[in-house]
Amino acid sequence: MSGWQALFYKEILRFWKVGFQTVAAPVITAILYLMIFGHVLDGRVQVYGSVGYTAFLLPGLVMMSVLQNAFANSSSSMVQSKVMGNLVFLLLTPLSHRAWFVAYVGSSVVRGLAVGSGVMLATWWFAQPSVVAPLWILVFALMGASLLGALGLIAGLWAEKFDQMAAFQNFIIMPMTFLSGVFYSIHSLPDFWQKVSHLNPFFYMIDGFRYGFFGVSDVSPWLSLGIVGVALAGVSALALHLLRIGYKIRH
Repeated sequence: MSGWQALFYKEILRFWKVGFQTVAAPVITAILYLMIFGHVLDGRVQVYGSVGYTAFLLPGLVMMSVLQNAFANSSSSMVQSKVMGNLVFLLLTPLSHRAWFVAYVGSSVVRGLAVGSGVMLATWWFAQPSVVAPLWILVFALMGASLLGALGLIAGLWAEKFDQMAAFQNFIIMPMTFLSGVFYSIHSLPDFWQKVSHLNPFFYMIDGFRYGFFGVSDVSPWLSLGIVGVALAGVSALALHLLRIGYKIRH
């Protein structure tokens, strides 16, 4: 087993050993969202013509779970290692910054997809949305999880204590996730808020992911793919640079 594979395996075990907290709990949260919003709005709101609200909501909840948990995995791991002081053992290894990046982001993708799959399986019986383009579903799930895993790594490098990490998640990640069209189509918003939504990269991840189920979306999936791809490249480049210079980890 090579160095990056060992670190990747260690990161997988880190969240899997507390799977009830890291995987099961987000699935339960998504089920509660679906039960509450689906019960209140199903039959009263129609999206994309004939698509029922519960069916529309399901892909959004799946992708929201993927994104939030991919971010939480890399960010919490980095902050925990810094606070507990065991990051020094990784610094003593000959692992390159690229190996760190692959291991942390790769394990975040695994956790995000595990939670997303759990949400899909647990909520499928509420409403069975069709799967029109499975490749789009896979592409946006992988790119979204990778983007948030890299962003979580940046946040973990920046934060020096859990309070800072919580602030980053509560004031940046959560608002951008909830205002990305998970619970609504942006065409139902006033013009001003539609324009604001188009500045949110999370919107394109969720909209492109939803396109794979229904074959329709608020914007072109190719536009979403381009914007998410550019965001992923930029965030990944920044994360690699911070790892290379040892930002806040080589005091």
